[in-house]
Amino acid sequence: MPKPTLLANKISKSPTIAMNDKAKQLAAEGKPVIGLAGGEPDFDTPPHIVEAAVKALRDGETRYAAPSKGIRPLLEAIAAKEERDNNVRLDPVTDIIVTPGGKLALFLALKAMLDPGDEVLIPAPYWVSYPSVTTMVGGLPVSIETSSDDKFRLRLDQLRQFVTPKSKAIIINSPGNPTGHMLSSAEIEAVATLALEHDLYVISDDIYEKLNFDGRPAISLASIPEISDRVVVINGMSKAYAMTGWRLGWLAGSSPLMSVAGMFNSQTATSAATFTQHAAVAALNGPQDCVETMRQSYEERRDFIVSAFNSIPNMSSPDIEGAFYAFPKVNETSKTSEEVANIILDEALVVGVPGSAFGARDAHVRFSFAEDLGKLKEAVERISAIARLLA
Repeated sequence: MPKPTLLANKISKSPTIAMNDKAKQLAAEGKPVIGLAGGEPDFDTPPHIVEAAVKALRDGETRYAAPSKGIRPLLEAIAAKEERDNNVRLDPVTDIIVTPGGKLALFLALKAMLDPGDEVLIPAPYWVSYPSVTTMVGGLPVSIETSSDDKFRLRLDQLRQFVTPKSKAIIINSPGNPTGHMLSSAEIEAVATLALEHDLYVISDDIYEKLNFDGRPAISLASIPEISDRVVVINGMSKAYAMTGWRLGWLAGSSPLMSVAGMFNSQTATSAATFTQHAAVAALNGPQDCVETMRQSYEERRDFIVSAFNSIPNMSSPDIEGAFYAFPKVNETSKTSEEVANIILDEALVVGVPGSAFGARDAHVRFSFAEDLGKLKEAVERISAIARLLA
């Protein structure tokens, strides 16, 4: 019997999906589990977006998308959105590829950039899929640890220490999953300087850009003129528009790189579903008050969750500047993040994801606050009641 590829031994199932599956299984057994492991908005997709998809289906938009990189109205809507929101100018014909989800957009970007053995710098804590997708395309992920004690800041002198002749790219996510950290102007300058010094590509994962708090807008690295020609933007509809199940993302960047990525796209996904692309046009070009309503709700929950975790003995939560995740840390403990997460699950029936899944060394656990405020309050009460077990 032939054996699977050796690469399979280097790839593991997404820890966030695994913990979410575990929560659903416990709930199916009748246990009062509060599942905060996922990364999915608790809002329904806004009605005008749904109606656009229904209309597209009724109009017969059920065939392959043409062109395969995205229907022209969506390519133009994405280009308009990038110019409107980020002052980034893109040619809709050559600079954008629509994909079935952000993960494939990341895959195509890295596949177009990397030769086997090329290294990708990934500041940690990071989204769990960055190292795995890098490995899948033949690259080598290089984790760069940051600390909650330093508010997860990126520092140029530290970044430089991890650059080698094989370094090819750096992945930046701001606002970030799992920390909610947003890059400061000094950090943006550090990334730009590093990219220019060492001729690196920059992947700017902007998926949470509209979920920012305290009146501070997120800044896409593609908007920095000095490095705009080496930045590839990853974005999509899942988080801002509550369209996780629609599977609609995109990547955007310089025409030569997009040409290569487009070739890989044509030989893998072919195209995103046509009717979902029409829905995305309605989302990007239509009223944005639905996005603001969701953002305000997340900000209210953020205010609660940070205060609540900081009130639990021996726990602390860094500031959360965007996205919808809390990443509290258990202080002065010898327990690993896996042990902490399992104690919280077994004793409090609250499901989070251990910080180790995101490359964090300390005893962090990620909890999504894209959930009803009542459930969040109950979850924190349960964790507070068993806090003595975490020390």
